[in-house]
Amino acid sequence: MKFGVNTFIWTATFDQSHFALLPRIKEAGFDGVELPLINPDQVDAGAIRRAIEENQLECTFCSVIPAGLSAISDESTVRGKTREHLQTCIQVAAEAGGKLIAGPVYSPVGYLPGRRRNSDEWNRAVECYQSLGDALARNDVTLAIEPLNRFETYFLNTAEDAAALCEAVGNPRVGVLFDTFHANIEEKDVASACRRVGRHLKHVHTCENDRGTPGTGHVDWPGVFAVLREMKYDGWLTIESFGFALGELSAAASIWRDLAPTPESIAFDGIKFLKAHR
Repeated sequence: MKFGVNTFIWTATFDQSHFALLPRIKEAGFDGVELPLINPDQVDAGAIRRAIEENQLECTFCSVIPAGLSAISDESTVRGKTREHLQTCIQVAAEAGGKLIAGPVYSPVGYLPGRRRNSDEWNRAVECYQSLGDALARNDVTLAIEPLNRFETYFLNTAEDAAALCEAVGNPRVGVLFDTFHANIEEKDVASACRRVGRHLKHVHTCENDRGTPGTGHVDWPGVFAVLREMKYDGWLTIESFGFALGELSAAASIWRDLAPTPESIAFDGIKFLKAHR
């Protein structure tokens, strides 16, 4: 397994002004970083690739659907623009040296229409992900779809549904991001939920129940690690949390208090826990 950290702990964006973080992240024992990919036209892929390689790191990307786009919209023009956006994200990720994009790439986070998901929306999502197959293969990129908790989306909340969605898509490059923070809210048993993802598991966010330092809360880490070993999972264990005072980003993640002595201690103490207990 490889260990990663999401740079949202330090910054809402990531550009050349943040490259000085990379040596410290490497020194702390991480194998890679997870970078935001929200507006692909604002990403300097070449500069990121050089910086990552110079620091002997790897990178993955996290993405969400921007406002105004949706893979499950009932408007065909919106769905078309969303597919184009995701295709661009795939290309930019590859140019930056990334082989994986993970996140809730179906509708904007926080969009809650006050009803359950319907079959039309499900089918539109399947169609969208199927349409990305050529772009994923051409760029050697994998897409890991993330179920979120009920307070952030109505479309995809459980590991079982995420696995079923991937079964319907039928492309091995489209799989699941399993996030222990969201699973702690939605699943009866976090470890069993991880097992249910099965062969579709492409990425893991190792997050504590309060988004604080892994190992300081009540996530069933022994159970999760046992399942990952049982599944012979050899992908990323990435710590995802958020800075405590990053404006709109902290507000979007509902970070209303200090979760640890400092935001970066979530990363630097968290990796020690993960490596000791994996």
